[in-house]
Amino acid sequence: MWKRDQSVAPPSAPQGAPANLARAAGKAAESLIMDLGKSVVIKGELSGSEDLTLYGQMEGSIRLPNHTLTIGPDADIRAEVVAKAVVIMGAVTGNVTAAERVDIRATGSLVGDLASPRLAIADGGSLRGRVEMPASSPKES
Repeated sequence: MWKRDQSVAPPSAPQGAPANLARAAGKAAESLIMDLGKSVVIKGELSGSEDLTLYGQMEGSIRLPNHTLTIGPDADIRAEVVAKAVVIMGAVTGNVTAAERVDIRATGSLVGDLASPRLAIADGGSLRGRVEMPASSPKES
């Protein structure tokens, strides 16, 4: 007869996968992050309703008002950027507006004006432009 530990795994989890892995897969689906690879070249307007990571080239405008935009280390972005938070590890040319914060990492560079209540620049990161740091707005109820 069947023993408890030899029973068939539920359909939501792959056979042999631990239960915490199945829960992690469910959480990963909830917090979807879109990656656009190194060979991707975009010209025009980019907007979305999820976190986004760009590794390729972009020319135009990017609007993610409620989400995080991450610029990969080899990315070359020539765009006006509006996002909740921006993490720059590559090259950005254009104005950046962030509702919460901008984080320029050691390999990142920004040439353009920046508006954000919080700014962090790691050793090696560069910024050339005007910085405006308005008071952070209170969270909406």
